[in-house]
This record gives sequence, C-alpha cells and structure tokens, in this order.
Amino acid sequence: MVLIGGTSNVGKSTVAHAVAEKLGFECLTTDGLARHPGRPWRTPEWEVPAHVAEHYGSLTVDELITSVLGHYDRLWPRIEELITTYAAEGHGRTGLVLEGSALWPVRVARLQVPRTAAVWLTTDDAVVRARVHAAGRYEAATEAERRLMDKFLARTERYQTLMIDALDRLGMDRIDAGGGRSVTELADSVLAAVDAQNAVGRSSLGR
Repeated sequence: MVLIGGTSNVGKSTVAHAVAEKLGFECLTTDGLARHPGRPWRTPEWEVPAHVAEHYGSLTVDELITSVLGHYDRLWPRIEELITTYAAEGHGRTGLVLEGSALWPVRVARLQVPRTAAVWLTTDDAVVRARVHAAGRYEAATEAERRLMDKFLARTERYQTLMIDALDRLGMDRIDAGGGRSVTELADSVLAAVDAQNAVGRSSLGR
C-alpha cells in the first residue's frame, strides 16, 4: 500500500494514478470518503455552490485551517479503517495507492500496518498559485471571485507550511513536485522512496 499526501493542487491525484499504473494497483482518493467544501472558482463545468462561496468568503484563514483540519480529524477513523481493512485482505486483492490531503503526517506516523509506505508531495507556493489562477481564469475573474481564490490559496499555503513542519519533525519523506519535473519522474521518485522505506524496515510507519 502506498499513501500519497500533500496540499491541494500539488499534483497528488495525477502522480498517484501514475504510481498505481506502474504497480498495477488500485487508486483511491480520501475525497471519495467525504469532501470538504470544494474549490471556490467556477469552470465551464462547475458553478461554485452558495455554501462553498460563503465558507471561503466568511471565514478567516485561521478559521479555514481549523475547519479543514477538523474535517480531516473526523474523517481519519474512516481512512484508518480503509487502510487496515485493505491490508488485512491484501492477500486476495491487488495493492492500493491512496492519495489525499486528509493523510496528515502525525496520524499516518501512528499507523501500524505492514507493507505500507507514505510519501508527501510539496511545491513552491507560486506553483500552486499559478495552477489555481489558470484553473479559475483569475485575470478574467470578478473581484469577488478573486477574493475567494485568494482565500483558498492562503489556506492552502498555510496548510502546506504546517504539513512540512510536521513531516520534518517526524522525519517522514517528502518530494518536491515543482521544478518542471514530469509526472513520470515524480512517480519514479515516489517509488524510490517507497523502496527505501521498505529496505530499512519503515514500511509499517511505526515510530
């Protein structure tokens, strides 16, 4: 089992699918268990629901961080059950790549699940900002739409800062997903980290 964490718009889903394809594993996202208010920008296929606009428009960055981390706390028992159940039944099914921002380092570090490795993707804030601006057509957006995107980005950047602090404190693996690296290169880096964890007996994640 491979766990891939990281902040929003860092490329977790794309890399996770590439890793799963290389391994012949199933690929799932923690968003499939329960989703926090989604992206607050519209696309040709998506209109921002009123409750999402209100969420990002009415809360401070501190409140947004508290809200999303609280959501992940409540979601963790379901994630842990998925991981442990999948591991227990693994002899009769393919492996699993699970990705999502809900894979918070401190909680993952406490897992005692064999044949499980975890890696987090990070990148410069500017990379995430450029991706969100492109997706939300920031230059053409209204002032109100830009404020929502700005608030989302501020929360995303704060989340990544807290996540990196936790990863470095725990000595857990993180990979820079910026620098123009291809999806294939990032997938290979994830697999190299997984192999290294297995080689030194860290695959159970217990510290």
